[in-house]
Amino acid sequence: MGIVLPVMVLCYLVTPLHQVFDEPHTGVVRFAVVSLVVVYAGVYIAVAVPTTWPPRWARAVAVIVMSACGIGLAVVLGPDDLVFMTYAVSAALIQTPPMAGLLLGLGATTALLVGTTIAEGGPDLNSASILVVLTVTLFGTRQVILSNAELRAARDEIATLAVAEERARMARDLHDVLGHSLTTITVKAGLARRILESSGDGDRAIIELRDVEHLSRTALTEVRSTVSGYRKASLPAELVGARVALAAAEITADLPHAVDNVPAELQEPFAYVLREGVTNVIRHSGARRCEVRLGQSWIEIRDDGTGVHGDGSSSGHGLGGLTERLAAVGGSLTAGPAPDGGFVVRASVSSVVTA
Repeated sequence: MGIVLPVMVLCYLVTPLHQVFDEPHTGVVRFAVVSLVVVYAGVYIAVAVPTTWPPRWARAVAVIVMSACGIGLAVVLGPDDLVFMTYAVSAALIQTPPMAGLLLGLGATTALLVGTTIAEGGPDLNSASILVVLTVTLFGTRQVILSNAELRAARDEIATLAVAEERARMARDLHDVLGHSLTTITVKAGLARRILESSGDGDRAIIELRDVEHLSRTALTEVRSTVSGYRKASLPAELVGARVALAAAEITADLPHAVDNVPAELQEPFAYVLREGVTNVIRHSGARRCEVRLGQSWIEIRDDGTGVHGDGSSSGHGLGGLTERLAAVGGSLTAGPAPDGGFVVRASVSSVVTA
């Protein structure tokens, strides 16, 4: 259909051929009209048949050649033949910026009205209406096509961003889940090994190994929940887990016994802060003591270690992921060496943001 429709439309170019051979014209005029029609039709087919679009300059040249052919027919046969500028106008509206085609169509209509008024004593409104309707219709159609293309591009971009956001969420959540769980498993497995090597206390080692098994099962459940997007961190549960993990690492824990003073909308982000902070204390600090303090709009994890954490740059999926979580509730995160020694991680929310 992309080839048949343009060819069918060209049937209207038979009119100037019929006109030049029905009326008394010289052979030169007839040859000129036939040549103009053949060139006009050939260029129109070249730009109208849907193929790979040529370069912009080639499209501009094609429109100029077609306009010259349309004007040439009007010069030879009369100003009312400017109605055949419809082919040049349609090509300009499709192959060039829409405004250029609109200006060409309006210009051709004006020239037709002025020319027929001068030559025939009155404007040819029928031919002018054809040009106006074609120009306005194709201009509107082209604008709709461009808008649809922009909408498709925006939709594709939104889909790409959604995939990237989901990947970031998965990476952040898996880091939060596995980082803490695997750290605790490692500490407890090492403790069980040391017990067996030093004292041979099999019963205590079995207890630690059972904890390792339980933690492994819990981590697997949390990973499944994370992949499904249903996982929610619990601040009370994280306090219990932190106490167990710090005890296994032989770090004295000074933790709150209740979280009632923390608003419900902040308990989940604070739970992630607690998990990441305690995990870093166990893995990086070399501390002997860890303190956790809670307020209505803040949480602080402090240790007496070396003052250096492996994730202290706030990059990657650790503290960087916490920064993203806190930003979602209008909060911020600071992490660095404490003035009196050790390392401190503090998250605070200036104003509570409810859903």
